[in-house]
Amino acid sequence: MTPHRVPRALLQSFVASPLGRLRLLSLDDALCYLGFDAEEEGQEYSSWVNRYLAQWTAVPAGSLHDPIHEQLTRYFNGNLKRFKVRSQLLGTDFQLQVWTALRAIPYGTTCSYHAVAEAIGNPHASRAVGQAVGRNPIAIIIPCHRVLGEDGSLVGYGGGIDRKKHLLRVEGALLV
Repeated sequence: MTPHRVPRALLQSFVASPLGRLRLLSLDDALCYLGFDAEEEGQEYSSWVNRYLAQWTAVPAGSLHDPIHEQLTRYFNGNLKRFKVRSQLLGTDFQLQVWTALRAIPYGTTCSYHAVAEAIGNPHASRAVGQAVGRNPIAIIIPCHRVLGEDGSLVGYGGGIDRKKHLLRVEGALLV
């Protein structure tokens, strides 16, 4: 068993995107949060930070997040299909299973909550999968926007359905 590495700093930066300003947090060089820096993020973000990062005070990341900022820019311009970002996921074991399964959904494709439940070996857990997807702390990079309702409808996205549509259009998974 590898000893748990204690991070030295919680680093924060912001980046402009076509969806609004994004907030990034990392524990040293591992991204642990990427979300929309807007009013709708407020309660969910505060709750997540208080649960997992209460002992930390965020300090400016300086240029340490520049590679992530550059990848996000390339993604939004349609020039990046796979992110190369170290991450440190903070959540329950079940959430970690779901978030790992989300990473396996290929760029430009979608699947249902039920398909994710089957992928983690728990086919009757669609509703719990939906809750875990909704608590994804690393939006865009962990592509929760690629998960649709069983009938293909655009349901549930923490950043709002308009943002989900935009992301799916960037990837060519939504043509309308």
